[in-house]
Amino acid sequence: MHRLLLLLLGLISLQFVEAQDISGIWRGKLVMGAGGCFPVYQIELQFTVTGNQIKGKAYHFSDSSNYISDELVGLWDSTKQTVLLRETGIVTFRIHEDCVPCLKNYALTLHTGSGNRVREVQLRGNWSTPSGRAIDGRTPCTPGSIVLTRFDKATFPASPTPKKEAPKKIDQLVQEIRLDSGKVQLALYDNGQIDGDTVSVFVNKKSVIDHQMLKTQPLKLEVLIDPKHPLQEVVMVGENLGQIPPNTALMVVTTSTQRYQLYLTADDQKNALVRFIYDPTAAKKKN
Repeated sequence: MHRLLLLLLGLISLQFVEAQDISGIWRGKLVMGAGGCFPVYQIELQFTVTGNQIKGKAYHFSDSSNYISDELVGLWDSTKQTVLLRETGIVTFRIHEDCVPCLKNYALTLHTGSGNRVREVQLRGNWSTPSGRAIDGRTPCTPGSIVLTRFDKATFPASPTPKKEAPKKIDQLVQEIRLDSGKVQLALYDNGQIDGDTVSVFVNKKSVIDHQMLKTQPLKLEVLIDPKHPLQEVVMVGENLGQIPPNTALMVVTTSTQRYQLYLTADDQKNALVRFIYDPTAAKKKN
């Protein structure tokens, strides 16, 4: 009888863990290895789970003057009770000039402990960076550990994702390119040191790239120029200023016959605009 009771309690506990939704707010301590700017600091994850897909934000902070906000994606395995998370890009940050942010990956396990009255639920595990380096490609990011507990209230209030509309800042024309027709390949890189520049890109006021960090690997998109698509306006919006203001990017434009290198600058007052115009006489003008 005693053994049967223990078995039933175990099954109830297992069903509780598998059935619960881990979406929400998780906050705790993140420990860094030797050499980090903050050996121990607070971290808050805010995410939702749809099926096994996780999406949300990570907030790293020591106080109101030192914080980083990152976009977060991941996978939830309800059978193994494990969470794999990856920071995909920096939204904003304010840290000491000698510190360089690390984009982290997390391998966590859900732990459920029971007491007399309170059942504590935690996510525990380790974090690391894919390259072992910060976003500048040089500063070491020594792996560490992390322990998170579930909370009802966020330290950083989650704001609803705004509907993307045309940028409100001034669109400053960088260059106007006339083409007879064809597909145009665009590639955006950070211009110079990788310092956390994050951008959004609009084509004819429609969002095509949303809050992505500029790196040595390009952000790519394609536009079509022909009589049915005579005008394509590509606007780069600087979502932050990075560690070295302003937000700068190298745009490489490749057509069937031409290649352009454009240097774009965006800040809190202006966006960078590149205009492509269909011109059936463009090929003749080149000759």
